[in-house]
Amino acid sequence: MGNEHEGIAAHSAEHFGDSRDHWWNEDFLRLTATRFRFDQVHEVLDVGSGVGHWGRLLATVLPEDARVTGVEREPIWVERATEGARTRGLEGRFSYVQGEAARLPFPDACFDLVTCQTVLIHLPDPAAAIAEMKRVARPSGLVMVAEPNNLTESLLLDSVTNQASVDEVLDLVRFQLLCERGKVALGEGDNSLGDRVPGLFATAGLEDVRVHANDKATALFPPYARADQAATVADLRDQVARGVWNFPEERARRLFVAGGGAPEALAGHYARALAARARIVRAIDAGTYHGVVGGAFYLVAGRKPAR
Repeated sequence: MGNEHEGIAAHSAEHFGDSRDHWWNEDFLRLTATRFRFDQVHEVLDVGSGVGHWGRLLATVLPEDARVTGVEREPIWVERATEGARTRGLEGRFSYVQGEAARLPFPDACFDLVTCQTVLIHLPDPAAAIAEMKRVARPSGLVMVAEPNNLTESLLLDSVTNQASVDEVLDLVRFQLLCERGKVALGEGDNSLGDRVPGLFATAGLEDVRVHANDKATALFPPYARADQAATVADLRDQVARGVWNFPEERARRLFVAGGGAPEALAGHYARALAARARIVRAIDAGTYHGVVGGAFYLVAGRKPAR
């Protein structure tokens, strides 16, 4: 259990661990399949497919003959996803190629479902990617994305943060927001884009735009024994052991300053953020921690016009 990809110099390596397999409830995925008529889906494009988590989850509620093509910018993730499909005996249904979300290497109108998970938040021009996703969707085809508002996580009050002072809570919120604003300023995406995705869909000309909130939240309480709990706790322990917050410190410094933070203030902010996470791990070790790991995470869908 853990993250076999951690430390690789490629995007999102810190976030491709086992906990990603527990982002969605199975019954929610089945409901999604019913809502959006997955029984009519046979060709799927997973944009920014990473090591294949999202496509494999969706495949559990797709027809058995549905084929999933993943497109990914980083060659190493194409390699890892291909290997993962092979070891799971899925190479007949899954294939992966290299490509950019804003320049998809496919002809017009060739997929029944075009989808991505936590990809638009990393792009300088998410509207361009949505336009490409619409282009390669068949007429009446579905474009569906899963994107969060990550800032909401900093306002969750668990058994540890609920004891923090107002100033401590607001300090962490301010630090994360400045880093997120810096990411936008540097043209590297927006970690809290999710709230604005429905408007981007409408502007792109997609029809019947719908939004559903992901109903999965991992509740942590002793003995932290369920699979989703154990994976989340493993991530927390790993982050604290390596001294890594939401962003590695050097990247946080670059984002923080670009977002308007004073360079000399970064060390204090980062130390306080790590200390807050370490307090959670100590409470887990003591068997006293309880809280919910989650935040606003949306499933946004729209259809390409029939004509």
